Amino acid sequence: MRRSHIFIVMLVLSALCASSASAFELVMFRRAGCPWCAAWDREVGPIYARTEVGRRVPIRFVDFDRNDGMKAILKSPVRFTPTFVLLDKDQEIGRIEGYPGEDFFWGLLENLVPKPVAESGHDTVPAGH
Repeated sequence: MRRSHIFIVMLVLSALCASSASAFELVMFRRAGCPWCAAWDREVGPIYARTEVGRRVPIRFVDFDRNDGMKAILKSPVRFTPTFVLLDKDQEIGRIEGYPGEDFFWGLLENLVPKPVAESGHDTVPAGH
């Protein structure tokens, strides 16, 4: 009985540590009636959460016209929709302005998101930085 309690405590602690180790989030600024947002919704939206990058970097949608209480530190104002901003602990580390189509979107996103330490063998540093 005691071993199962220790196992449960260790499992909960490891889950907490894993979730706090990476605070990456992708924010999609969108606007009602935006045809490029609608294209992303059709082509990428249904599969995003099932991809490897989607599991590592959850996405949040923000209405461009309302800003919905966005408290992140952005490098510059968002001017176009869609704009995808990669945040690390509420601080922008990169963005994709516009939607270039599904094939280009995945490549741009992969270059934006730092590789996990296990994959790269060194500290996580965004590409191009």
